[in-house]
Amino acid sequence: MIFSSIIFLCYFLPIFLLLYSFSKLSYRNYVLLGASLLFYSWGAPEFIFLILAATVVDFYLVRTLYRSKKLDHKKKLLCFSIVLNLSLLLYFKYSNFFVENVNELFNQFHIKNIEWVAVALPIGISFYTFQSITYSVDVYRKNTAPLKKLSDYLLYIFCFPQLIAGPIVRFSTISKEITHRAENLDLKLSGFYRFCIGLSKKVLIANVMGKQADFILDGSLSHLQCGDAWLGLAAYTFQIYFDFAGYSDMAIGLGKMMGFHFPENFESPYTARSISGFWKKWHITLGTFMKDYLYIPMGGSRVSSQRLFFNLLVVFLLSGIWHGAAWNFLIWGAYHGIFILMDRLFLKKLLERTGKWFSMLATFFVVMMGWLIFRIEDLWRFNIYFQKLFQFSDFKIPHAFEGFYPTVLVAILFSFVAGFKIGKQLDLFFFHKEKYNSAQHLYLSLMTVIMLILCISSIATTGFNPFIYFRF
Repeated sequence: MIFSSIIFLCYFLPIFLLLYSFSKLSYRNYVLLGASLLFYSWGAPEFIFLILAATVVDFYLVRTLYRSKKLDHKKKLLCFSIVLNLSLLLYFKYSNFFVENVNELFNQFHIKNIEWVAVALPIGISFYTFQSITYSVDVYRKNTAPLKKLSDYLLYIFCFPQLIAGPIVRFSTISKEITHRAENLDLKLSGFYRFCIGLSKKVLIANVMGKQADFILDGSLSHLQCGDAWLGLAAYTFQIYFDFAGYSDMAIGLGKMMGFHFPENFESPYTARSISGFWKKWHITLGTFMKDYLYIPMGGSRVSSQRLFFNLLVVFLLSGIWHGAAWNFLIWGAYHGIFILMDRLFLKKLLERTGKWFSMLATFFVVMMGWLIFRIEDLWRFNIYFQKLFQFSDFKIPHAFEGFYPTVLVAILFSFVAGFKIGKQLDLFFFHKEKYNSAQHLYLSLMTVIMLILCISSIATTGFNPFIYFRF
């Protein structure tokens, strides 16, 4: 079940909101936990008991860690908690990749392959793992005290708005809101507006882009022309942004309806003027997680130049492979890591001298090339597609597929306008506020209801409703 599905929009969410709103305050966490477990079980019933068991063990591990007076004992329990969570991630997400590559190596030497039954991937396993780690590390660092009730910890881990695709919510960010949170009409309406704009990004922009991207990127390359190759890459570039940013908006909006303040995950990343700037605006919660829980513990920037470069490359290689168990994701991580190093050495200063527009377009071009690596897992196919992009002698204006180019213009507008002065005046569209006056509420309510109807109609009639980050 995903947020942009009919069953979620027309059945699960309305029923949940009714039950939640009419429950006593002391029971609302239980209603939310029950709904979250149902939500997870709907998509991965075969894994719910395993994940539940691991979560229960982790809860008592961290509680014991907090109560322990001996530093060595605390460190051992912390290591045990981290290993437990990483083991689940490594087994479910990377064991197939490891066995496939070992067998490929064995084939080169005519060695018998390892017999292996492919492992299914539990939904949201990456986000589950990272949130579990933030809990144990934050408690170990004494940033916050652990939760007293097991049900509250289960709620933190399984809370359905951010369970599948984030944003990655650190325990210290919402620890107080799990047990005591303020809920009011302004916050609920603000959350509803944010949910609807996220749904619109996903359904009315990302889905249209995705259909075109799949048609070109998964189609035959033998007769692919330069213009169509660029169109397919541009479509995917906007699809992945509006798909993931839209889903994050929906998660943040749902959280607000229940009194939670989840962290922002995107800040107009395509307006960045360097790759370093891009990573401060793209999937922000992943970047801050990697910085605070990996980069800084490795020494961060307080090391020699050689070690600094090593730290940065490790962080980006792991960020790449976190997205998926395939070589193209590792290459994508290395690609961005190299540009981060170049930024440190000279590139960022050079781009700053070229002016806002050139530096932004140059960064956008680098990001687009990275998305091609990210999208095409077959390296041979990637090489062919990459060549097609630069065969300008074959360039022709791509055929205008019905209903596509208006969406392109909308995608361009809302990818770039927020980075400029006019974009900062569009609070009524981006819905990042929590308080509005009566006239604004009336306008926004009408606008979002119309968008909600359009989205539901589109989902019901087109049947094309993928979610890119569902697999990560």
